[in-house]
Amino acid sequence: MHWLGRIEYGEAHLLQHKVREARLRGLVGDTLLFLEHPPVITLGRGAKSAHILASPRLLAARGIRIYQTGRGGDVTYHGPGQLVAYPIFDLRPDRQDVRRYVFDLEEVMIRFAQSHGLNAGRLSGLNGAWILDPHGNHRKIGAVGVRISRWITMHGFAFNLTTRLEDFGLILPCGIRDKGVTSLQAETGKQTSIEEAIQQFILLFESQFNAQIEERKAFPLSEFQGDPIFDEIERSAQEALRFETKSGGAEASRLGA
Repeated sequence: MHWLGRIEYGEAHLLQHKVREARLRGLVGDTLLFLEHPPVITLGRGAKSAHILASPRLLAARGIRIYQTGRGGDVTYHGPGQLVAYPIFDLRPDRQDVRRYVFDLEEVMIRFAQSHGLNAGRLSGLNGAWILDPHGNHRKIGAVGVRISRWITMHGFAFNLTTRLEDFGLILPCGIRDKGVTSLQAETGKQTSIEEAIQQFILLFESQFNAQIEERKAFPLSEFQGDPIFDEIERSAQEALRFETKSGGAEASRLGA
């Protein structure tokens, strides 16, 4: 597990491809990246431009960029106070099931919210983690969107801890018109730090995926710096990134919202 702090989306996107390439080559094991993004809007393969509600001028004035990705799902906002998890996992040989993988990511978020006393769960026909309201005022607290190619995963989930909920007004989150967005702070009135949340999420990942997670202080792939293999990884990752952002990757499985 690597905690990367706050990192620009483009840099993190390329890093995912580098780690994926290293995982595909067997140079590293399954890797879990935790991070925050500065304010950014990302588009999944199912995104509609009409779901970006803010004008280009407003987005430019606020320094908010838009990135096309090959993950599943629609339009998503990332920003400070939102914990993002990018698992780069090889699902072979016994977890080769896209829906099961998405279910597991959702379960991690749901169990985290439940551990803070919230009535969290799923909504039929919709991905993600939801705060369930007996009066039907269901609110999304965690979004999921994945891309799986050759059974190695990319992208992941975003869970709102202390995120500025007003910023979701820039978009129609996940293309859903009749449901709101919330955060752990909005629901509980308490602030949970990113670092505290990560420790809880690690335990939940270990339980859900039957794995033991080791925390790494070094930046991902730093051990290959200066080795010719690093240049190969870099070139392959750049090519894969161009392919994903232009075509979405025809060979990949995608799911999310």
